[in-house]
Amino acid sequence: MNKSLITFVAIFSFFLGNVFADIFSEFEVTGNQRVSTQTIINFSKLKKDVDLTKNDLNEALKNIYNSNFFEKVTVEISENKLLINVKEYPIIQDIIFNGVKAKKHVELFKEQTKLKPKSSFNKFTLKEDLNRVSNVLRKSGYYFSKVDVSQQTNSNNTINIIYDISMGEKALINEIKFIGDKKYKSRKLSSIIKSEESKFWKFISRYKYLSKELTELDKRLLKNFYLNNGYYKVSIEDAYSQVLDEQNFSLIYKIDSGKKFIFNSFKIILPDDYDTKDFDRLRKTFKKLEKSTYSYKGIQTILTEIDRIAANENYEFIDVTVDETIKDDDKIDFVFNIKEGDKYYVESINILGNNITNEEFIRQQLVVDEGDPLNLLLHNKTINNLKSTNVFKSVKSEIKDGNTKGLKNIDITIEEKPTGEISAGAGYGTSGSTLAFGIKENNFNGKGIKLDANLQLTEESIRGKFAYTNPNFAYSDRSVTTSLESSSLDKEADFGYKSSLNRIALGTAFQQYENLYFAPRISIQHEQLSTTASASAAYKKQEGSYFDTLFNYSLSYDKRDSAYRPKNGFISTLVQEIPLVSDSYSIINGYQITNHKEIIEDSVLSVGLYTRAINSLQSGDDVRVSKRMFLPKTKLRGFESGKIGPKDGLDFVGGNYMAAFNTSITLPYLFQSFENVDFSLFFDAANVWHVDYSNVIDQGNSIRSSTGIAVDLLTPVGPLSFSLAQPISKASGDITESFRFNLGTTF
Repeated sequence: MNKSLITFVAIFSFFLGNVFADIFSEFEVTGNQRVSTQTIINFSKLKKDVDLTKNDLNEALKNIYNSNFFEKVTVEISENKLLINVKEYPIIQDIIFNGVKAKKHVELFKEQTKLKPKSSFNKFTLKEDLNRVSNVLRKSGYYFSKVDVSQQTNSNNTINIIYDISMGEKALINEIKFIGDKKYKSRKLSSIIKSEESKFWKFISRYKYLSKELTELDKRLLKNFYLNNGYYKVSIEDAYSQVLDEQNFSLIYKIDSGKKFIFNSFKIILPDDYDTKDFDRLRKTFKKLEKSTYSYKGIQTILTEIDRIAANENYEFIDVTVDETIKDDDKIDFVFNIKEGDKYYVESINILGNNITNEEFIRQQLVVDEGDPLNLLLHNKTINNLKSTNVFKSVKSEIKDGNTKGLKNIDITIEEKPTGEISAGAGYGTSGSTLAFGIKENNFNGKGIKLDANLQLTEESIRGKFAYTNPNFAYSDRSVTTSLESSSLDKEADFGYKSSLNRIALGTAFQQYENLYFAPRISIQHEQLSTTASASAAYKKQEGSYFDTLFNYSLSYDKRDSAYRPKNGFISTLVQEIPLVSDSYSIINGYQITNHKEIIEDSVLSVGLYTRAINSLQSGDDVRVSKRMFLPKTKLRGFESGKIGPKDGLDFVGGNYMAAFNTSITLPYLFQSFENVDFSLFFDAANVWHVDYSNVIDQGNSIRSSTGIAVDLLTPVGPLSFSLAQPISKASGDITESFRFNLGTTF
């Protein structure tokens, strides 16, 4: 036989063996105890009375293995039968984590691992789970942990999976370094990231431990910071290095900031049937940003404005694409291309995670409802409404496809805060000591209702208050607050009088227009005023009981970028108190405005004006002594609180009018080697004047002023604030106070 014939026969024989096999007409399954015979047959995907190839049998073998129920499988044809023999994996009875005390870690292991009790064991999945447990530990900062896993066989063909874990010590961040072309000082960059250097006073901080998850967050925060300051091509890398010993690490961020870019030009492209006038205000935003430093925040401002226009002008379904073109190496041209997008409507809104909070209360915060067009601007407003209730620790949303085309489902997942708070505090300063105690319930009956009871004591006064606040009274989107208040003021030592006051009040608050807030209130109060022999004739004249029914309100316009430590913007507030029924009619008017401006990076100039006036509405009647104005100690530093203005003999009696001008500038880099320190320079000018009951009294009309430094320091025992002030101008008899401090904490 020649070589070519032999080759042909070999190839033909191989091909034949892979094409043809015995035909079987019966299944026979052996070795199974828990998994049914029919289920195993279904896994094989084979059919009787059909010609089979060896590949078919191999595929059937793989299919049965892939079910993850079996440790060993054989498949063969014999005597017209397909014989399937299996050895089942044992059932997992329990999974044990030795060496771990914290319940939160055990719960996290159970969440991340694939093998569960009452499921079939699989050795390949076990290897994957071992890596998952190790990764959980590393992400939590346990870089020196060791994990071993074993199996314990039980008598009933079940096993226990046992993880032996040696957690070791958490990796501490000994130091944080910023290298490369970073453009900013390390102190500034440290204030942006979450990670912290391990210091003795940060014993409760979870950010002092090295964590991959945390460093990834840091990189995002740093990148956003650079993007918002013009560095369009910034890149950030992280690295670790061990220092001192095995537990301590140096966390290093390498930054390549690149050039600073500016906004060069903006253009908008609209569909032909859109009215261009509707987008005129967007062009004003363009003009404001042109030639300014590039910022990611600026782009977001434009996109938000587009969404707002779309919502207001009923362009419900739009898609926006942004084209960016670099010009002249450091300028960027932007084109916003607006097209009609796919039309989506809300099919359902699902509320998840509310174990305490009533779902009805949550749905009251929704701006978009089921059946409405899907509007992302309104959807985001819904999420912000839920966050602003201060009931939830976190609020997340996910938009999913609905059951039919054009419909979307919204899943809103909330994480509730603890509903109760107990607080206590103490403070001491050169102007006196303060003690405080409070109890709060922030989500009473699961309806977002707030209950607040507190007690405050000073050397001269005691004050207690209870308040009930319903954030959405009668489904009106308005909060309603009812409060009971009782106070006692003892001024016998200085002024010869005592006052006790009891008040009940009912008020509401709501956003009237964008950034405009209105808060009216009606109160009924009773005051008992008593005097001693040392009191002046004017005080003795006012001794007695007073009943008042008062209406007061505040109207605020808030354009600050943040309520806490604002950098830009202003807040303007008008207040007024009007007597409705009173034993001594007087009216209070007040106005204050504070403007903030970041003049250089993180250095904020704040300028404020504060005014109050009280006037009697009855001719010849004096303003009640307990209602007369005394300047708050924060408005005029360098002078003892309540010890400026009109005097009756040696007594400071307050005034009918007061005003203060305050300006300060923060200097964030003055003590950059110190952490948690805010340093500022200030200038205060203020006065209290005019008393209506005497023409011969010293009215104290001179303007008082001072300048100085103020420092706020976060210490292990609480916040420490102090100011060093030097009076510039004062009046005869004023009591100055150059140094003032306050130390206190809440626990």
